[in-house]
Amino acid sequence: MTSRKRLVFSYCCLALLLAVLFAVSLFWGSVALTPQAVLAALTGRGQDALSVGIITQLRLPRAVMATLLGAALSAAGYLLQTFFANPIAGPFVMGISSGAKLAVALVMVLFLNYGLLTSSAVLILAAFAGAMAAMAFVLAAARRVQRMSILVICGVMIGYICSAITEFVVAFAQDSSIVNLHNWSQGSFSGMTWSNVRTAALVVLPALAAAFCLAKPMAAYQMGEAYARSVGVDVRRFSRLLVLLSSLLAACVTAFAGPISFVGIAVPHLVKQLLGSARPLYVLPGCCLGGAAFCLLCDLIARSLFAPMELSISAVTAVFGAPVVIGLLLRRNREDVR
Repeated sequence: MTSRKRLVFSYCCLALLLAVLFAVSLFWGSVALTPQAVLAALTGRGQDALSVGIITQLRLPRAVMATLLGAALSAAGYLLQTFFANPIAGPFVMGISSGAKLAVALVMVLFLNYGLLTSSAVLILAAFAGAMAAMAFVLAAARRVQRMSILVICGVMIGYICSAITEFVVAFAQDSSIVNLHNWSQGSFSGMTWSNVRTAALVVLPALAAAFCLAKPMAAYQMGEAYARSVGVDVRRFSRLLVLLSSLLAACVTAFAGPISFVGIAVPHLVKQLLGSARPLYVLPGCCLGGAAFCLLCDLIARSLFAPMELSISAVTAVFGAPVVIGLLLRRNREDVR
């Protein structure tokens, strides 16, 4: 199979898988609905108010959000792997999820105890602000250090600091606040609304478009900083943009769905193996399709396997993603030995 035919075939497979999982997510759940009932609800011809409400207000926004955030998380992982030239780099190495978790903990403990803020939208905004604050620290460190390994360590340390402060905050929280924080910190696509979808789309879609615009300099950057400079890439400015976009995408995921593990690490590698290419112009669309399909599959398993009890999304993504990471580490170790 030629390279072009393989790309077309791979994209078609990913798109078909995404479409099938999206459709299954609409009619499969704790309340079983037929494809005919789903289609009637989507076209506005549904007569059963219950099934129409389940589809249009619960399952459809949840499926759209899983698709959108799955694409964002996978793309963020690929951008970070490109930036660090490290196959196990992922969104959480920047400390973004820990910053978001810290902000949510502060809101719950300092404000909810007094009944001042109880809206879920406020908690989402707090998570987003915390993620952006963590990103700002990483960007500040990026201006002062040249070695990427040091920048990775800075991101990890920021995550540890945020997690430690969160533990201190939670220690003085009431039991109800701790339960709410624990549920959010496990990661979930449940409770998504159309307002959440619109807000996330306003962040994710422009960031993904900007990432596609950087495909050409990313390809040059993969050949080394010296080569990138020789073809006219402003490496310092490009690096900042790459960190900004990847952190912004990961922050949006964390703000709306909580921390979701392994997607940003595993999916880009699976996509590159499927496509047989590492060119950003080819891999980025594949990451978006693959990440969306992967999150839809994991969300479907999380809410259906032990229904009506729902598993955390991170528990399911870890089951599928961790073996991929282990395989990557073992393969890299064999290459180093050779």
